[in-house]
Amino acid sequence: MDAEKAALILSRLEAGESLRAICRDEGMPSEAMVRKTVRDDPEGFGAQYMRARALGYEALADEIMEISDTPQIGVIKTIKPDGAVEEKFADMLEHRRMRVDSRKWMLAKMLPKVYGDKIDHNVSGSLTVSLSAQDKTL
Repeated sequence: MDAEKAALILSRLEAGESLRAICRDEGMPSEAMVRKTVRDDPEGFGAQYMRARALGYEALADEIMEISDTPQIGVIKTIKPDGAVEEKFADMLEHRRMRVDSRKWMLAKMLPKVYGDKIDHNVSGSLTVSLSAQDKTL
């Protein structure tokens, strides 16, 4: 893979684009080739790839807010019993919710320390044990 294509891939990953979408474009290397290059050059392209991915996840986090805050108007078509078509324009809440949820899920899985559910497994406090006279004879 040449340096120009590598730079373009990294730039698009940083913007939050998926590797699959990038590699579908004409003239781009296959996903397998990119992943092999990441694996074969962990200190060079591999390290740059991981940084670009992390920045891309941050872009997805920003995108969640944009999706949530921006109505997306769509058309709901209903066919009545008489065959007439009724069109209603409305915000596509379910579609936006799905887009947000899929991004939240991915972020929680890919960056669990940052976006995962915070579960504290540490136990704090104290435990006091007192023995009675009967317990001391055991």
